[in-house]
Amino acid sequence: MEPLTFDFPVLTYMTFIPLIGIIAVLLLKKESVGAIRWTAAFFSFVPFLLSIYLVWHYFSAMGTAELFNLTSSTRGFIFDYPEPLKWFPQVNINYIMGADGLSVPMLFLTGLLSFISIIASFGIKNRVKEYFAWFLLLEVGMMGVFCALDFFLFYVFWEIMLVPMYFLIGVWGGPRREYAAIKFFLYTLFGSVFMLIGILALYFTVGSLDMLELIRQNSMYSHLFQMWVFAAFFIGFAIKVPVWPFHTWLPDAHVEAPTAVSVILAGILLKMGTYGILRISYPMFPQAAIAYAVPIAILGLIGIIYGALVSMAQKDLKKLVAYSSVSHMGYCMLGMAAITPLGISGCLFQMFSHGVITGALFLLVGVLYDRAHTREIAAFGGLGAKLPIFTGVFVLFGMASLGLPSMSGFVSEFMIFVGSYKSIYIDKWIVVVAVLGVVLTAAYILRMVQKMFLGQFNTKWEGLTEINGRELFTIIPLAILTIVVGVYPLALNIFLKDTVDNLVKLIVG
Repeated sequence: MEPLTFDFPVLTYMTFIPLIGIIAVLLLKKESVGAIRWTAAFFSFVPFLLSIYLVWHYFSAMGTAELFNLTSSTRGFIFDYPEPLKWFPQVNINYIMGADGLSVPMLFLTGLLSFISIIASFGIKNRVKEYFAWFLLLEVGMMGVFCALDFFLFYVFWEIMLVPMYFLIGVWGGPRREYAAIKFFLYTLFGSVFMLIGILALYFTVGSLDMLELIRQNSMYSHLFQMWVFAAFFIGFAIKVPVWPFHTWLPDAHVEAPTAVSVILAGILLKMGTYGILRISYPMFPQAAIAYAVPIAILGLIGIIYGALVSMAQKDLKKLVAYSSVSHMGYCMLGMAAITPLGISGCLFQMFSHGVITGALFLLVGVLYDRAHTREIAAFGGLGAKLPIFTGVFVLFGMASLGLPSMSGFVSEFMIFVGSYKSIYIDKWIVVVAVLGVVLTAAYILRMVQKMFLGQFNTKWEGLTEINGRELFTIIPLAILTIVVGVYPLALNIFLKDTVDNLVKLIVG
């Protein structure tokens, strides 16, 4: 049976329309600040609309039952083109863009958060033209990573993201922006070297860079080969997640980055590490995935507990949210290590849920910082009386982050714990200890809410103004998603279920 294709190359359009936006922005005069902002917003809004079309088209294809009746190599995928387009035939490099249940939710989240982040960046006043040009280039890289099914293409998009993120932090960031930008760049580049070694090892073994072909040929990889190449890829992806002990670049990058860049960093870039493991490492090296299950679960457990404990000690609000990401991504590692359909589905739920919730928290931290010019938790108090709407929204996302039932955070953590406890590949004590993370998360979130929003109002902040319409515009879609996925998890699980089942079969046979 022929692989399914879109009515038009939607993935290519989603990826490269922001590139046209860069040219449009650069052609405008630097004095035309309003025109630059709205041009960037338009060229980010179009990929977001296309991501909605992608979700609808994929959902419709699932309804026809054709999508999962294909051969194992193209099972669950819809492609831009029926055949790979020859790019560099001399070295067997092709242009292959496809999407499945792993990438469709992440492409939607990328489109949404990119558009929201550009709207949230309207307050940028310094070198506006360059800022929005770099931001659109960052969107090109992010979209490409989730679409590319050729390793050369995947690696190009992966590296493209480094440069704009380096400049966005290094030029528009906080007082220690150069240090944070260089640290982020060096850490990620170090991981990319290991990934490149893994890609070359696969290329010299099979002679192809087609990811689906390499998955189909995984029976020819020896156990030793799988163990070494899995480890190389894992280092590259673990730095991006970031898994403890590779996490130290994250708090610095978050604290110094502009608000919108922190949203993208937490909402999308961290997810690329877990996406890479599930897209590449697990199906290509199934023996290694099983062999490394316990070490990955232990790294996830350390991340959960360590991230939560360090968050409790933070005095800076943005640093607290940054370290909470280390903890929450630890849940993803635990669910992934389980190698059960429920565990991996929980990991994917957590990726989507964390992107929405933490993205919103960083936006709200930015709203407060723009007015108060401080992020010190102890400096505030009783803000609930002065800013009731802001307080209500902040508490909503705080409760979602600590896993309150009827919020998306609860669904993902519940799935991970149940799926991991039922796993035959990891020890049950790891899951039992990991549950402590839920208690610790509740402790640092409730402590932060109590110190900032409850109690006696600090009259120093008498001049603070309520959250405005533009800021609410960026927050409300994320609030709706958090509640909808929490109340009706099937809205997301319907895209994941068959793809995850297929992935687990590829690993365990």
